Amino acid sequence: MELRSNDFENNGDMPSELTCEGQDISPHLAWSGAPEGTKSFAVSCIDPDAPMGDFVHWLVCNIPANVNELQKGEKPPGLEIENDFGKPGYGGPCPPSGKHRYFFVVYALDVEKLEGVTKENFLQVVGEHTIDRAELVGLYQKKG
Repeated sequence: MELRSNDFENNGDMPSELTCEGQDISPHLAWSGAPEGTKSFAVSCIDPDAPMGDFVHWLVCNIPANVNELQKGEKPPGLEIENDFGKPGYGGPCPPSGKHRYFFVVYALDVEKLEGVTKENFLQVVGEHTIDRAELVGLYQKKG
């Protein structure tokens, strides 16, 4: 599988409109090459460089199998799980210091719907049903 964005290149700087210094809107994401047997998708965005360890910015599951693109700033189809900002949906980069990495991952899953998914068990539950995945890394350092 391959994951790309119209907003930034892999290992490239993310525009401020996607962050706490801008409009804090979700990026455009598009994927291709999902394997046969894919019944749904999930998406995560996690910052492993946060002071307290992995910081969850976005978790989405139950994205229908016929969807292969999320539009910038639009609510995705599927279920958005609470992030580490304490709300469901996308929370943009807002690193306290230095340049952080933001790992966007799309997962091709072998089930149509995941049940009982929470921030705490998302990676485990998604991992149990992943048949393929693709990753895109965005970078961000506060300007102000």
